[in-house]
Amino acid sequence: MGPLPKHFQKEEKVLRQNGVTSWEELAALSDAHLRVLSSQGGALERQLRKLRGQAQLVVELALEPHEAALLLYAGIASSRGLAEASPQQLLTQLGRLERSLTGMALARIDASTVRRWIQRAQQHTSRSGK
Repeated sequence: MGPLPKHFQKEEKVLRQNGVTSWEELAALSDAHLRVLSSQGGALERQLRKLRGQAQLVVELALEPHEAALLLYAGIASSRGLAEASPQQLLTQLGRLERSLTGMALARIDASTVRRWIQRAQQHTSRSGK
């Protein structure tokens, strides 16, 4: 797990202090464990849950952390949610989100990327039953 954005600095510090140093470890944490970590001070449970959701997308679908973060901000919080998404609607949402974050720079996410993500999510959910 590389350095996290500045708005997750407190959460990153608490995670590292508790030996959570990989996306796999973070993805495996339970709600109860996140609650315990947030009670130690500094980290917000809500932020830890966002990070865990990002970690689960990274681990389950072999996404890059920034790709998983973009999906979360677009409202896709799980493999199942991505598996059920409409490719065109998701591409439109992601394009709007990218433009709002980066200005009018060229979109980095294209239709084939979105379809590939959805296919991975569908394969994952059919294998895991999630």
